[in-house]
Amino acid sequence: METLHITNGDSLTERLLELSIQGDILTWDEMLCEGPTTERIDAKEYLKIRKDFFNDVYNLDFHDEKFFEDINKLNNADAYKEIVLWFEYDLFCHINLVAVISLIKQKQINLPVYLVCSGRIEGEKSLKGLPELTQSQLLNHYKNKIKLSEEDLDLATTVWKTYCGKDHNLLKPYITKKSSFKYLSNCLKAHLERFPDSKSGLSVLEHNILAIVRDNDIKSRHHLLGYTLNYQGYFGFGDIQINRLIDKLSIFFNEEEQHISLNRKGHEALLNTTNYSSEINNNIYYGGVNRLDFQFSKQQNKLIKTPINAY
Repeated sequence: METLHITNGDSLTERLLELSIQGDILTWDEMLCEGPTTERIDAKEYLKIRKDFFNDVYNLDFHDEKFFEDINKLNNADAYKEIVLWFEYDLFCHINLVAVISLIKQKQINLPVYLVCSGRIEGEKSLKGLPELTQSQLLNHYKNKIKLSEEDLDLATTVWKTYCGKDHNLLKPYITKKSSFKYLSNCLKAHLERFPDSKSGLSVLEHNILAIVRDNDIKSRHHLLGYTLNYQGYFGFGDIQINRLIDKLSIFFNEEEQHISLNRKGHEALLNTTNYSSEINNNIYYGGVNRLDFQFSKQQNKLIKTPINAY
């Protein structure tokens, strides 16, 4: 009887193979923090909407054969004695994490489920992803893996179901709920704050990108990408996601050969004098909702329908 390890991507899978950690590995490299989703993951509807999303938004192919080849390991759960989930502290990983747990429950797999989750490391200033850990740190994380309770598993499936639904304000009670997912609270806050602000029309991350341009000597879009990747907090977005945001925000830039600066509109956006959400047109689905259908009100601390969609 082997252990089934479910990792958050190819980089970590390669590390586990290098360390000769015993067991079978399922690499989960989806990007469920963006695009439409269905609650049922191994369904034809799920496959179609994910393929359409990657093609339409990122001009990428969704490798459905590899996807089903990977998750087919969950159809042979009798071959395993336990499941170990390897996911990180950020929103990107946590949406994938709750989806994986939901898939395990949907398949009625009754095995012990453990979590290895990186983030704060003693003596380190910044949060660390699993592939960034040293060999001894990674092995120590594995040694101290957390067994998830039934309450933890139920919480994850509820969060996934809510994320796939139409009312993401229903996620708010789970921000304060105690569980074995020590970073879930930060991730849910980050999720709600990536909707347009009700005053500026900028998400927190979009605001931060403009602030980086204002406060630093940015040489190029590639330079800006590096800054944003390093200072994005709990979002955990990858290159293609950040590059898409930078493209959307280019209406606020003056771009010269060796310098990017804010134009007048960019400074106005940071002053919250005008709502620019429709002009940015960051039109994308988060699970069951279209981002532009809602705005985040700091005053009410919740999502509100955008005025054009309020009735």
